[in-house]
Amino acid sequence: MALTQISVRGAREHNLKGIDIDLPRDALIVITGLSGSGKSSLAFDTIYAEGQRRYVESLSAYARQFLEMMQKPDVEHIDGLSPAISIEQKTTSRNPRSTVATVTEIYDYMRLLWARVGVPYSPATGLPIEAQVVSNMVDRVMELPEGTRLYLLAPVVRARKGEYRKELAEWQKAGFTRVRIDGEMYEIEAAPALDKKFKHDIEVVVDRLAVKEGLESRLADSFETALKLADGLAYVDLADGVVPGREEEDASGGAMKGAGLPANRIVFSERFSCPVSGFTIEEIEPRLFSFNSPQGACSTCDGLGEKQLFDPQLVVPNEALSLKKGAVVPWAKSNPPSPYYMQVLGSLAKAYEFSLDTPWNELEPDQQLIILHGTGGMAVPLTFKDGRKTYTVSKAFEGVIGNLNRRLRQTESAWMRDELAKFQTAQPCETCNGARLNEKALAVKIAGTHISDPTRMSVSDAKAWFLALNDQLNDQQQQIAKAILKEINARLGFLDNVGLDYLNLDRTSGTLSGGESQRIRLASQIGSGLSGVLYVLDEPSIGLHQRDNDRLLETLKRLRDLGNTVIVVEHDEDAIRQADHVVDIGPGAGIRGGEIVAQGTLKQVLKAKNSMTADYLTGRRKIEIPATRRKGNGHKLTVHGARANNLQNVTAAIPLGTFTCITGVSGSGKSSFTIDTLYASAARTLNGARVIAGEHDKVTGLEFCDKVIEIDQSPIGRTPRSNPATYTGAFTNIRDWFAGLPESGARGYKPGRFSFNVKGGRCEKCTGDGLIKIEMHFLPDVYVTCEECGGKRYNRETLEVKFKGLSIADVLDMTIEDAEEFFKAVPPIRDKMHMLNEVGLGYVKVGQQATTLSGGEAQRVKLAKELSKRSTGQTLYILDEPTTGLHFEDVRKLLEVLQRLVDQGNSVVVIEHNLDVIKVADWIVDLGPEGGVRGGEIVAEGTPEQVAQEPRSFTGGYLKDMLAK
Repeated sequence: MALTQISVRGAREHNLKGIDIDLPRDALIVITGLSGSGKSSLAFDTIYAEGQRRYVESLSAYARQFLEMMQKPDVEHIDGLSPAISIEQKTTSRNPRSTVATVTEIYDYMRLLWARVGVPYSPATGLPIEAQVVSNMVDRVMELPEGTRLYLLAPVVRARKGEYRKELAEWQKAGFTRVRIDGEMYEIEAAPALDKKFKHDIEVVVDRLAVKEGLESRLADSFETALKLADGLAYVDLADGVVPGREEEDASGGAMKGAGLPANRIVFSERFSCPVSGFTIEEIEPRLFSFNSPQGACSTCDGLGEKQLFDPQLVVPNEALSLKKGAVVPWAKSNPPSPYYMQVLGSLAKAYEFSLDTPWNELEPDQQLIILHGTGGMAVPLTFKDGRKTYTVSKAFEGVIGNLNRRLRQTESAWMRDELAKFQTAQPCETCNGARLNEKALAVKIAGTHISDPTRMSVSDAKAWFLALNDQLNDQQQQIAKAILKEINARLGFLDNVGLDYLNLDRTSGTLSGGESQRIRLASQIGSGLSGVLYVLDEPSIGLHQRDNDRLLETLKRLRDLGNTVIVVEHDEDAIRQADHVVDIGPGAGIRGGEIVAQGTLKQVLKAKNSMTADYLTGRRKIEIPATRRKGNGHKLTVHGARANNLQNVTAAIPLGTFTCITGVSGSGKSSFTIDTLYASAARTLNGARVIAGEHDKVTGLEFCDKVIEIDQSPIGRTPRSNPATYTGAFTNIRDWFAGLPESGARGYKPGRFSFNVKGGRCEKCTGDGLIKIEMHFLPDVYVTCEECGGKRYNRETLEVKFKGLSIADVLDMTIEDAEEFFKAVPPIRDKMHMLNEVGLGYVKVGQQATTLSGGEAQRVKLAKELSKRSTGQTLYILDEPTTGLHFEDVRKLLEVLQRLVDQGNSVVVIEHNLDVIKVADWIVDLGPEGGVRGGEIVAEGTPEQVAQEPRSFTGGYLKDMLAK
């Protein structure tokens, strides 16, 4: 009998309280609930973990030897489980060689297409080059008019220096009697002595004949001899007249398109070889188009498409400073500052008539150019002081960037290389212009296009290009390309369906957000067409505008309709409403969660009385729209002429002292405007940060802010050693507190004794990690609890020091909410815990490893850290989708915190798609109208009420309905 449900019994992983639940198979199941209520514990740590563990059991004995170390989830039993695939947000490769096209396998099919259908073109003549066999060559000659007299020549030397006496003797010995040297015919024995300083052309005359019937056999033998002699090349020169069809070329000077090929010559090659330039492609195979193989990669950048070069923006980050005040950072930051460099700049100032006290941005452009790039070989008088003696030398100045390049080349110090690297940015490779491939790969074209061009298109443009490609191929090419194009078009269609139509195919994986990388993996899974699989997804709607959400949900339903069970951990209202089965976990977070509050169809869940999710879905609870919108403090922050990525010369103003939302469909340019331009420019000016700002004219109004703080979703640490306590600085206070206890004093323990990062108090078996990493080779690494300390991280002696009966390991194992109560008499610790609790992280453990925190949780830890600092009332806060991973109730709490910041006089700018956040904003800047190249414009700006009236704005359409409610 076919199983119709997945039965979970006694799930106790993390905070789950012995959950028993039956989930329908082949259905779209949404698990929702407050942050920290236990959604991921049920979906990932119980159901997926057990599905993966059972799959591994079916592997070889080699893989199974690690199985005992793969911990079984804390669950009594699970029935009806399928092989499980998890699609999380942390799967993106940081490898610069990984792109959207390679991850989705589109590039693999493109390589096959160009290898099988592509035609190589000569870089010299621009004409196609073909490989021919001897029979083709014979047929071509036999097409000439009967009686045509011709020479069959082997071009043995082409434009090379040398005397060639020895070679001429060898050719004579082999039976050849004539050669043509530099266009003149000679008997070999009468050949002139050649000057080895000049380049020569030598062709051996293999045969002289006239075209007539029955010549084929002799011609074939002669061609074989010529090809062997000249490494695959042969010339046929007509003795009188020109090659039929080439009369115009003869009239215009006897050369083909200026490439130097005589009009009476036909060139034959058994390889893909250009007869004029000698450009040769040995074989056209898929590996030729791989930028990860030596055959295809550009030799200058090794297939990366970019090189690290010194960037003037990083060398002179603050243009308001003068040279004397340290505008040139790498020369000013040496400790103590080098008098040599100041003397050089002083001499330069005298020679080119500028002052060291003039701010950098007031210097003439040519003066800036000389300081950065030098005098270009032109000598200038440079004056130096050596003790009491002053002397002047006249020499060329290499420039600051020339100096940095020389130091980088000459240094053997790894530290110095790292220091200098801070002033470099990735810039397109000058050889391949970012194409990543060498000239041979780029010489092969389909419909006049090399393989790199379609990868620079967005998914939607590439889809249109490949669909139109079929009509540009001949019948034979169409037959070969049919199956390949089907695969490419299908994959592009899947990417389009999950709302990624704006992504460029050559976009590197490391620059994708968590939501984007998750949707790429989702598109790949649909492409694989598996059925009978259990898919577990972690908030796939992250980073999606409401408009694109519908396409994503259709994709998930399609995955279900293939015969799969799709479990989605999600807070999105549309996803909950369209699910076949909803599970609401709660009622609270942490130890107050871990129970099933409601489950069943949407109707059944909405009737649940103690479900907070149901309260928000039915409107019993809601995030209220403020009675009045703030007008701000009268000042504005204006970005003028922003052109980063897809922005189209955008100018937009943000009123200071308000809560501002930057909105728009996915890929419309929100991050380019807010992070790449506004934040980067503000950080350079206000914080003196060394970051590159996106291309723009200027940013005005920064004088009304005293600092800028960006709070993004990057991890707070990439190792298990980093946690909320270490990141916020609370751990230092906790260690000091434990070191101050009487027991520590008696034992002579200092704060370092309570650190798990240094020898002394930590467990040495796991070096204070609490976990031991097991490398699984072809499977992901597995972390298992240390047997010595039981995951407590400290040795027995350290754990004997207790406060209120608890050791430091017990404190790290507490929830933040409990720690706030526990340390209520210790203000430095209590205040930091209070702030973490305020942003909705009360359920997280004080010492929870950073690697286990979601992007949204990491962002809220950063927010708490910034909030615990004293506010100046003039700070600009920039947040990138702070509602990621948040339930409706958590969003309400977060908004209270952000609104409090604005009430204190600060300015808060958020990039957001969540309509609950957008509707409470004081000001909205809506970008669009579409994503990618069809976006990058300001569609609407103003209050939510004003944006709701803009017919071009997709956000406005959704806002209109919400405000009407």
